[in-house]
Amino acid sequence: MSIIDTEATLHEAHRDNHTHRDVNGGWLRPAVFGAMDGLVSNLALMTGVAGGEVSHRTIVITGLAGLAAGAFSMAAGEYTSVASQRELVEAELDIERRELRKHPADEERELAELYMSRGVEPGLAREVARQLSQDPEQALEIHAREELGIDPSDLPSPTVAAVSSFASFALGALLPLLPYLLGATALWPAVLLALIGLFGCGAVVAKVTARSWWFSGLRQLALGGAAAAVTFGIGSFFGTAIG
Repeated sequence: MSIIDTEATLHEAHRDNHTHRDVNGGWLRPAVFGAMDGLVSNLALMTGVAGGEVSHRTIVITGLAGLAAGAFSMAAGEYTSVASQRELVEAELDIERRELRKHPADEERELAELYMSRGVEPGLAREVARQLSQDPEQALEIHAREELGIDPSDLPSPTVAAVSSFASFALGALLPLLPYLLGATALWPAVLLALIGLFGCGAVVAKVTARSWWFSGLRQLALGGAAAAVTFGIGSFFGTAIG
């Protein structure tokens, strides 16, 4: 009984300690980076305009225009990119599907050779390939995974990508604009809120990296702050020169 309990404990310990972070980032990474992009770009745009000593109304209109233009641009670009990628994958899957239909024996042998190249005993590799090739759809999925490195049942959606990019960018771009919409007349509340948002985004990104949350947060804070400072300086210089 003690041996069984010990083995069970070891199994549970291995299971609990043998977990990995999501290296692909899942939905978190693109959402956070989209929000960060919107935050940095609109903050830089607004500080650049504010540096030229324009009116409060002009800054608000600039921020709203930057939010709309950036969000639509991100959505359109993401939709086109993902749609093109999906069409390319589907074209490759059609080629593989035709090959499986026209040359099933060759494709089965190809799969067996792939398993043998990974150290599987030849007889076993041929038997596994034979059994897996009996179902055409399963065979297509396996060949797609092994040869193309894709999962036919998990292709990205262009619409989902476009909507999520639009929403995350708009949310980030709204942050520096929010104080003005709530009645602020000075630039510093917008900058302060944006810098807090940058630190928060950087800290969240640390969930899918090996960095500590404070390092990631401070790094993003520094990069976003530098972008805002540079555009403010440019706006001040040209505003004075033109004026």
